[in-house]
Amino acid sequence: MNDKYFNEVKEKWGNTEAYAEFADKTKGYSKERFDAVNAGLDSIMREFCEYMNSSKEPNSEEAQKLVGKLQKYITDNLYTCTDDILNSLGQMYIADERFKANIDKHGKGTAEYISKAILNYCNK
Repeated sequence: MNDKYFNEVKEKWGNTEAYAEFADKTKGYSKERFDAVNAGLDSIMREFCEYMNSSKEPNSEEAQKLVGKLQKYITDNLYTCTDDILNSLGQMYIADERFKANIDKHGKGTAEYISKAILNYCNK
């Protein structure tokens, strides 16, 4: 995990089950492993941008399957990403300018697109 954000994450979520699971699951991760996990997340964000650019709606079958892929990826590599957690992530992707800027590097509007796709996925 990026040291820049580690203390912030621990302060906000350090007393949660998800954080405890994250700490346990990633305790043996090297910097290279974290980099690989982040690259995988980045790849999924790029896929969302491709869908957005090809005019697939956030509630399209393809976008909804990609939300499921994102949720599974987070669960497999970091912590159990429940629908509640996923929904919160979707909101954070647009509310926190750091997340938004990082996601929108793939294309302006990608964070908003993902947020809408997640909202639809979690409200079905």
